Amino acid sequence: MSFVSFLRQNLRWLAAGFLLTFASSFGQTFFISIFAGQIRADLGLSHGAWGGIYMMGTLASAVVMIWAGGLTDRIRVRYLGFATVVCLAMSCGMMTVTSEIWMLPFVVFALRLFGQGMSGHTASVAMARWFTKTRGRALAVASFGFAVGEAILPIVFVALMAWIGWRASWGVSAAILIVLAPLLLVLLKEERNPRTDNTVVHSLGLDGIHWSRLQVLRFPLFWFILPALLGPPAFGTAFFFLQVHLAEIKGWSHLELVSLFPAYTAFAVISMMLSGLAIDRFGTAGLMVVYTAPSAIGFILFAYAETLFAGLIGILFFAITTGIQATLPAAFWAQFFGTRHLGSIKAMATAIMVFGSAIGPGLTGWGLNHGFGFETQMLWISGYLVFGVIMAGIGVSRVKARLPVSAQIDVIRP
Repeated sequence: MSFVSFLRQNLRWLAAGFLLTFASSFGQTFFISIFAGQIRADLGLSHGAWGGIYMMGTLASAVVMIWAGGLTDRIRVRYLGFATVVCLAMSCGMMTVTSEIWMLPFVVFALRLFGQGMSGHTASVAMARWFTKTRGRALAVASFGFAVGEAILPIVFVALMAWIGWRASWGVSAAILIVLAPLLLVLLKEERNPRTDNTVVHSLGLDGIHWSRLQVLRFPLFWFILPALLGPPAFGTAFFFLQVHLAEIKGWSHLELVSLFPAYTAFAVISMMLSGLAIDRFGTAGLMVVYTAPSAIGFILFAYAETLFAGLIGILFFAITTGIQATLPAAFWAQFFGTRHLGSIKAMATAIMVFGSAIGPGLTGWGLNHGFGFETQMLWISGYLVFGVIMAGIGVSRVKARLPVSAQIDVIRP
């Protein structure tokens, strides 16, 4: 099937995935950090206090994701996606009335849970479960919503904030989400999940069985790939969270640094589409081994970058990993462990990645407070990412032979 035919035949389901990943933007670090200066100024917070509150809310959302993510195994995407976007809209609305410091951790928690957590998680589980032979392409197309949000929302809302203020801008975010929510109901009037009244169809994993979340936790492969799962969300988030500081130490204006982001997004989209095609053709094993390597190179290049052009080269390597990350994890869990319990398995993995996005800014902030410059830390980060490559390579090589030769389907009758 050509890519154009694939899009045409599956447009409504791919569009639903796109809308969910786009909606997740409103709970992502790149969006929330736009308002960091105004939030700190209005509530009288230091950099450290704001970072601590952000980490607290994100960690709490990671814990809840372990349970909430499993709802994708029990509730139709049509209803769960709608409820998630409505709750995210309410979270944005809460930010407009946050006037006391004690309120802020709860708002951050809600934004991170329903935005970074459940919106993207619901979309990726749906794509991985609904599609088998074209799973990589489906994940890539759905994840394009996040790329669009990352490309346009910062520019739009920086301008909007200067015009109507930061609180009213959060109100606009809520209004956008309220418009998107009913569209999901329309698009998902009929779900693509190959289900009838009498059968449920699932892909099988390693050894031709359905893996439960507890079995995955007891399986060594999970622990071997854990460093690779943690690295990109932890230190990619730290990079964007400290973008103002990074511009200062490089001697660039913040606007000059931000001017590199559209190229980053464009390259991430290219990487995302290519990785989707690669997954469909070659599977996920090889990509899981190498996907943190480009970020490792990018952090080294950015640590030594003195010019904007050198910084651009570094950030393009980040983009390769970002693009692969948009498609790989969900496809990996589906291929290696099957789709019957995919929601609960991926919920655990998503919680780990959300946890990483919380500890990354905390660790780098701790390093800055103790005299370790961010450029020096970037070299350490690169070393950690290489460690992730090695561990993932060992883990995957030990079990790859146990994968089914081709996709296996299990038809379950109640």
